[in-house]
Amino acid sequence: MSDRPPVSSALDEETARAEVYGLLAQLWYAPPTADMLQAIRLAPTEAPAAGAFLEEPWRALVGSARELDQAALRAEHDALFGGVGKPDVSLFGSQYLTGFLNERPVAQLRDDLRSFGLTRDDAMPETEDHIAFVCEVMRYLIAGEDVEVANLTRQREFFTRHLQPWATQMCEAVEAHPRAKFYAGLASFTRAFLQVEQQGFDLLD
Repeated sequence: MSDRPPVSSALDEETARAEVYGLLAQLWYAPPTADMLQAIRLAPTEAPAAGAFLEEPWRALVGSARELDQAALRAEHDALFGGVGKPDVSLFGSQYLTGFLNERPVAQLRDDLRSFGLTRDDAMPETEDHIAFVCEVMRYLIAGEDVEVANLTRQREFFTRHLQPWATQMCEAVEAHPRAKFYAGLASFTRAFLQVEQQGFDLLD
């Protein structure tokens, strides 16, 4: 995955979608690295087309990155998603779909991943329904070279089964947290991007 924010007008639409999912995967998995944080701070905030739907949430996210340092971002990440026991906000789909972690949605997700020829890296301690993992799979389904797997039909199926049913609820929980600043911006941008994705998939009918 690239550390570059997905803002270059030179990217074609599919590459831009993959870049966005890749960036979301990195930012939801861990606080941004120094290089990534600097890249976000320097990113343009005006969309190529005036009034673009993602322009305002992206501007807000960049603005929060410019206001906070790495220590503040790590502290915010830990306050929302870390700590001993149950975190303030869960980043796992099964928690929103069933109320519990590591439930049937994880097994269903693993079945679909096997059909793609994908498995979780043993170095990743989290289960596959973590928002970062699901976004990374979407990136692969867009940018992968195997057209039997990386195609719009598989993208829509995976999005509809494993992301759309719960991700908006997760974003709203992050936005509502009193300590969320950067991650409130990330949640707003994520929610807006997923809305655009949903609208795009609806047009395939």
